[in-house]
Amino acid sequence: MSSSITFDPAAIRELAKILRETDLTEIELVENDSRIRVARVIPAQALTTYAAAPMAPPPAAMAPPPAAAAAPTLSAEFDPKHPGAVTSPMVGVAYLSPEPGAAAFVQVGSQVSAGQTLLLIEAMKTFNQIKAPKSGTVAWILIEPGTPVEYGEPLMLVE
Repeated sequence: MSSSITFDPAAIRELAKILRETDLTEIELVENDSRIRVARVIPAQALTTYAAAPMAPPPAAMAPPPAAAAAPTLSAEFDPKHPGAVTSPMVGVAYLSPEPGAAAFVQVGSQVSAGQTLLLIEAMKTFNQIKAPKSGTVAWILIEPGTPVEYGEPLMLVE
């Protein structure tokens, strides 16, 4: 049993024209037991290649911001077991203000009441308010904004 495929040269030319116009490399038509495939090879120099944009050099390491002159440093005077010690309840990044550029929640010498927000700790994209354990005066701020903190690390002292 001989099956001959009948084809229309004008139809094949039309398919080739479609290939050129659409930048396709192949078209295949299937009807019952007949199949016509028209393909073209694009020369390598005609291919458009895209190079990745050069990456900017990494920024130079920034020096840490200078510590505020008024903020006392951690010394032998600080007792982490003090009843007014505010320690980190989690691992995260500590922030002293509600948003960049805003005023800090508290400063050394600020009067605070029990439950007042002292700072924020960001952990897993969630900002957690750290509240004053008691009323009093902020005597020590032991961290800088944006400082990574560990569980149990002393952050502030309220006397």
